[in-house]
Amino acid sequence: MCRHEAAEALGALGDKGSLGLLRELRDDAGEVDVVRETCEIAVDRIEWEHGLKSKSEQLKKRYAWRSVVEDILMADFEFSDFASIDPAPPLPQSSETPSIPELEKTLLDTSLPLFQRYRAMFALRDLSSPPDLPTAVPAVQSLARGFSDPSALFRHEIAFVFGQLSHPASIPSLTETLSNTKEASMVRHEAAEALGSLGDEAGVEDTLRKFLDDPEQVVRDSVIVALDMAEFEKNGEAEYAIVPEGMAAAT
Repeated sequence: MCRHEAAEALGALGDKGSLGLLRELRDDAGEVDVVRETCEIAVDRIEWEHGLKSKSEQLKKRYAWRSVVEDILMADFEFSDFASIDPAPPLPQSSETPSIPELEKTLLDTSLPLFQRYRAMFALRDLSSPPDLPTAVPAVQSLARGFSDPSALFRHEIAFVFGQLSHPASIPSLTETLSNTKEASMVRHEAAEALGSLGDEAGVEDTLRKFLDDPEQVVRDSVIVALDMAEFEKNGEAEYAIVPEGMAAAT
């Protein structure tokens, strides 16, 4: 999991100097699937970022409140409603009426490169936010079908996206994923934390508590974090880590 996150971070940084290492691991048949697949996506992301296609695609801007300086510094980056540099940019929409079935078809097509399928994933995510969009529930339902994918990396990213969205329609599939003890721990870990972001919804905390003694340590730890998140959600707290007033100067 740590090496996966490191490879994903290299992709997000977009430095062409990382391509040699990422390609080496991507092409190593003896490498674990999660790392190899992450490197594949990271290579494609860096190549996309430095290619002509990224300059010609019209992608959604993330923040209306960014300063002029930020606009200049970040002019070449793609954005969404979420404060994250995603492993892949969302697929651009060719019309004002996006086709969720077409995006779902791309999402679930295992013959396509993971990078392209991730782009469909993040396009569906953006159609799910804000949660009152008419496309939100159908897009969440399409994303949930990704939990049947053969790639643990792919399934874990679906759970991560659900954590970003915090949409109640994702609760059944997240609960099923967390409850599946045969599922990869990195997928269950993301499912637990995604449920934590929905902690103000009825029954979520009870579900999480069932896994406090899970055999997998990463799942146990994630459940503890998720329960803390749920408590903050119930109390209406927007920030999980706030530096107390007066502490900033001391640190």
